[in-house]
Amino acid sequence: MAWLIILAFAVSSSIDNLGVGISYGIRKIHIRLGPNILIGIICFLMSMAGISFGVWLSKILPGILPVIFGAVILFIIGIRIILLAKPRKRGTSKVKNEDGEQPSSIKGILRNPEIADTDKSGEIGWGEAIILGIALSANALTNGLGAGLLGLSPLAISLTAAIGSIVSVWAGVNLGSKLASVRIGSFTVGQFGTIISGVLILVIAFTTFF
Repeated sequence: MAWLIILAFAVSSSIDNLGVGISYGIRKIHIRLGPNILIGIICFLMSMAGISFGVWLSKILPGILPVIFGAVILFIIGIRIILLAKPRKRGTSKVKNEDGEQPSSIKGILRNPEIADTDKSGEIGWGEAIILGIALSANALTNGLGAGLLGLSPLAISLTAAIGSIVSVWAGVNLGSKLASVRIGSFTVGQFGTIISGVLILVIAFTTFF
């Protein structure tokens, strides 16, 4: 059962990466193996940081509180991820930028991944990979916190998240041009994947009580 939960964490953390990879594939933006591995390493480190903090919290919280706290955090994360996948009107991002939201923020990069290609070269370099890696690792960090509170293996969670990141970015870039026109209802493939990611986190949150 623990390995199924670990696998679900890895899939959930990687689906955003797949969506970003697809977005790059559509726009003909390439990510070489080296920068992709760097993104995976950042994902590993962020996941370990979240888990370590979660493990520390589990030691100072009494009784079943760590499990309850971890489940609540995962539930909130799952709902938030699902809400982020809601299709937006075309004018929405422009309004937000005018209101002061930084396009280069984590949310801005996840909504418009091409922002990470700062030099417009059509390829994600080492420096750009660091920015992208930090943005993509936000889920790994928060998921790691929940995993740490639930007492799951830090190394197993972090390794599977890192490997999932590398594979999903590579697969997304290669599938991008083929999936450009594919929609599932009113959602793009990337948005639908984000919904699946949120649902997986909700399932993990519920299974902690059984």
